[in-house]
Amino acid sequence: MPIAVLADIVDSRRLEDRDAVQSRLEQILTATHREHPFADEPMTPSVGDEFQAVYPSLETALASIMLIRLSLARPIDLRFGLGWGAVKSVDSQRHIQDGPGWWAARQAIEEIESKSGPRRRVVGARSWLVVAPDEDASARTAAAIANAYLLSRDQLISRMSDRARRLTLGALRGRTQEELAKAEGIRQSAVSQALSKAGSAALLAGWDELRREAGA
Repeated sequence: MPIAVLADIVDSRRLEDRDAVQSRLEQILTATHREHPFADEPMTPSVGDEFQAVYPSLETALASIMLIRLSLARPIDLRFGLGWGAVKSVDSQRHIQDGPGWWAARQAIEEIESKSGPRRRVVGARSWLVVAPDEDASARTAAAIANAYLLSRDQLISRMSDRARRLTLGALRGRTQEELAKAEGIRQSAVSQALSKAGSAALLAGWDELRREAGA
């Protein structure tokens, strides 16, 4: 079953140069898909501050979202609504789609927004999955497991410094700690300490599992 994904910019109205942020996000999304072409339909701008994509499976959607979040530097951040359900093309020339998957993705965006924020219980939450009503019980079970994983993963990434995100992304791409240290202008021991403090090992292990299940 395909996974429809909506993404929107967190606190976009507070950003000083929204056009520059939009441009930077488009570069990141394009580069992410070029390196790991998981999506059936790559994430592209849609309306306002939103982006949308379609992935062939839950595993590919989760893997791609992790890559994107690790590529972001403050103050830029995205929240992701994932919809498990059918999608259909309404206007192929203008790439307009509809269907239960998109309705579920919209609901997921609203739910993750309600869970996060300065007065919410899960401030660093950025991703949520909703299953369309016509899907079976096994899909809802898979969604509950995925959401539990996403809540923990999002907290790790949200608490990372920009450097820790860069180092984690570099390690994910197979770069050695010596190579990462040289790029950052720090010692290898500092890289090791930063990765350990950030909990990067858990993210990297999760990445390996997702890629294995996705057959990538």
